[in-house]
Amino acid sequence: MIHGESYKPIIAEAAKMAIGEENIYERVFIFELLKDKNDPNAVAGAVGFSVRQPKFYVFKAKAVLLATGGATLLFRPRSTGEAAGRTWYAIFDTGSGYYMSLKAGAMLTQFEHRFIPFRFKDGYGPVG
Repeated sequence: MIHGESYKPIIAEAAKMAIGEENIYERVFIFELLKDKNDPNAVAGAVGFSVRQPKFYVFKAKAVLLATGGATLLFRPRSTGEAAGRTWYAIFDTGSGYYMSLKAGAMLTQFEHRFIPFRFKDGYGPVG
């Protein structure tokens, strides 16, 4: 059985092999999406900086996938300190994707839901 904590490294290794390690930029903080000058409804890239080195990046892209996660720490779990840091309840899901997409002109809908882990006797976790 693969647990959530083990799943991300397995997928990351497969991605590195599929697209080549030279095409992967890790530890780059993306803070702005770039709009396409010919199509105001399209995103043509992103800008960011390295969190480890004094480098600034400008990415040009035919397509952009915004996969920043949700905003999991808006509501705290009932258990103290137990769920924080889990793959499915990550402390770094800050909602930055909502901000960047809204600033780029996206219409944000269905914000009436939030993540609620399934709770049962002696355990908790994502299901489904």
